[in-house]
Amino acid sequence: VVCERSDVFASACAVARAFPLFTRRSASSRRTEKKHVTVEFVVVNNDGGLLDDAELKCLSNAADGVRLAARIVDTPCSEMNTDHFLDEIKVVGSELGITPVIIRGEELKQRGFGGIYGVGKAAEHPPALAVLSHTPDGATQTIAWVGKGIVYDTGGLSIKGKTTMPGMKRDCGGAAAILGAFKATIKQGFKDNLHAVFCLAENSVGPTATRPDDIHTLYSGKTVEINNTDAEGRLVLADGVVYASKDLSADIILDMATLTGAQGISTGKYHAAVMTNSEQWEGACVRAGRSSGDLAHPLVYCPELHFSEFTSAVADMKNSVADRENAQSSCAGLFIGSHLGFDWPGVWVHVDIASPVHAGERATGFGVALLMALFGQASDDSMLNQVSPLGAPTNKPEDQMERDCKRRRLV
Repeated sequence: VVCERSDVFASACAVARAFPLFTRRSASSRRTEKKHVTVEFVVVNNDGGLLDDAELKCLSNAADGVRLAARIVDTPCSEMNTDHFLDEIKVVGSELGITPVIIRGEELKQRGFGGIYGVGKAAEHPPALAVLSHTPDGATQTIAWVGKGIVYDTGGLSIKGKTTMPGMKRDCGGAAAILGAFKATIKQGFKDNLHAVFCLAENSVGPTATRPDDIHTLYSGKTVEINNTDAEGRLVLADGVVYASKDLSADIILDMATLTGAQGISTGKYHAAVMTNSEQWEGACVRAGRSSGDLAHPLVYCPELHFSEFTSAVADMKNSVADRENAQSSCAGLFIGSHLGFDWPGVWVHVDIASPVHAGERATGFGVALLMALFGQASDDSMLNQVSPLGAPTNKPEDQMERDCKRRRLV
């Protein structure tokens, strides 16, 4: 790989995406010998010398995180149900010396997690909320990453059709990315409190499935009238972000999800859609996307005009919009934010990765590099500090802007 030093991190993550781990091809249809891939970086315009061991370790851990996320997303629900996803979380926890907190099945109902429980209660394998927590000495703030982990999405009783249901094994892409990023980030040394919250459920059809017209009380205490059981991701994430706020006392909450098909229309196949209550963090997400290769672009954030889409006559809100032509992806994000409260004083960031989570029939591991870069300032690792946009000047020097302009023309 020939690149400038500033692009080494993004290039390493891109290479990792090219070598997915999951396959169930029989030995007769593929080469059985294991491949060993050596990646060599030729760094041009390099004032910093050769990549040192610490930088190579960062690249290796980032690549492992990307491939872990992609493997989970590529694995069908017959092998990656909520039980197996919890096993993946436990393996990462064991590697990092962290015991996960797990709230599962009927306990979710008893403790008021009406969103996660309502979505997953009809499945053979019960829903769960799982948390991995890194709490180092001297931490000055608390960050929570909340991931949508719908291991399969039939749409529930509002069932998807035969052309839209295939590929719904990928609906756990947000949780998978957070697991891969958490593993890599903690291995590189993280100075602040970091919690990874996984909202796991299978949106299944069965006698106990949620019906349209049912009303659920979510962990926020707000009531939600269900008018579309296929708008389930926002329900589990609403419980997740409120848990991060109430129980984990998070100052910064980021939720990541394959939330809406409309995301691909809003920001395309390659850019995640970002919504946040902070203009600074909106810009930081865009810059982190450029430095990591996991591109991102802002959505409209305007609750005063859009939240009325969820008006209900009998509950605090409905779970799906009245007008599907009115900023669907933005509205879906607002549903999650409303359970924190639009006056919540912390930073809330919502990242919809529905389209970039896959390229064709393969998962991309999208989101791992974005999270590592976005929160790089809180890392002990020098490379992650370099790719992090936070604390960096907003305006680029003129020669850098000119170079970027030339790059765009070449593309």
